[in-house]
This record gives sequence, C-alpha cells and structure tokens, in this order.
Amino acid sequence: MNPLLARIDPGLGPRLAATGCELVWATTWMDDANAYVAPWLGLPDLPVVLWPDETDEDVAERERTGLHWKTRPLVALAAGRPFAWVDDEITGADRAWVAAHHPGRALLRRVDPRDGLADADFEALAEWVDTP
Repeated sequence: MNPLLARIDPGLGPRLAATGCELVWATTWMDDANAYVAPWLGLPDLPVVLWPDETDEDVAERERTGLHWKTRPLVALAAGRPFAWVDDEITGADRAWVAAHHPGRALLRRVDPRDGLADADFEALAEWVDTP
C-alpha cells in the first residue's frame, strides 16, 4: 500500500459522495488519484483537472501576490458556476482573487494538512451547499 493512503481515512469517501457536489480531483496525483485514492475511498473514477503549464505572467503574479498555482485553473474550470475548493494550501490571496474574478458563489476551505478533512469541514460544505 502507498504510505500516503494509510493517512487517508477510507470513511471519507461516502461522506464526500454524500455532499451533493460534483466531485473533481484537483490534485497533482492527476489520474493516479483514480487509480489509488478513489478505490481506497470507495469512490468511482472522477474527472481530473488537467493543469496547464504556467505562463511567465502566472509565475510573476504568484510570486508577487502569493496566489496558489491552482487558483486560476480552478476558476476557469468553474466557468462562473458555483464551486467549492478544499485544499491545505488555500490562503487569503486565493480568496481575494476568486472574489474578484469569479462571478459565481465559491467556497475556498482550507483544511489542516495534519488532520485532513474533519467534521467541521463537512459541516462548512453542507452549510455552503444548503445556502442559495
């Protein structure tokens, strides 16, 4: 077993599936998330975000503002639709950029990398999903 999987609670799969959200892997694991993580969690294969190469402009903005490299591609993928992004590297810079560049509702939820998804994170997702 991949040692990283041992840190992931397989009970999270049913909880993620029950959120009512369209789940997408937004990870550097890419298709390996479907090969290893999805079966561990009991999830079906999910769409995978294909990360574009960063432009010089992207790198400069990231260095200047602290914007996460995933932020622009995720907003582009959402294409104005509501979306929730759960990650352990989200910062205020990402929240500000999304607020300024995404016309739809968005929840950017930072999780503790030591604990992963916790009850409070699922509660925040449920509240966000239930709020029009």
